[in-house]
Amino acid sequence: MDDSKATAIVSALANGVNPLTGEIFPASSPYQAPEIVRALHTAVRALESGRQSRPPQRSEALGNVGKPWSKDEDQRLLAEFDRGRPLPELAQAHARTLAGIEARLEKHGRLTPQQRVTSNRYTPNRDESNGQGTKHVQR
Repeated sequence: MDDSKATAIVSALANGVNPLTGEIFPASSPYQAPEIVRALHTAVRALESGRQSRPPQRSEALGNVGKPWSKDEDQRLLAEFDRGRPLPELAQAHARTLAGIEARLEKHGRLTPQQRVTSNRYTPNRDESNGQGTKHVQR
């Protein structure tokens, strides 16, 4: 259940309304007790403030994660990399993870596996495979 739906349900309860039927609860209902009404209003405020202060979800911030790369996007990535644009900026500009950017650059021969900052989950750990530490690309 998403936060907005939960907020709507708790808000209805706090206002003495059955969220399923829209009927007003009778005065004898626990949802009409002052202490419970205050607690429900506190819960509504907490849900609303949590929704406003929460950082964007990964899927919102990185909208291209998992999507195929177009030829145009590949060309832009390679051109920007060749001009020296830092990898974190490339990741942000392309709405992808740093690991995704590094994997694409590795695929196109611009990075070696040893130059990656992130690990490639499909190959053995660099430290185990070649006995060397991680080398960071100075960009």
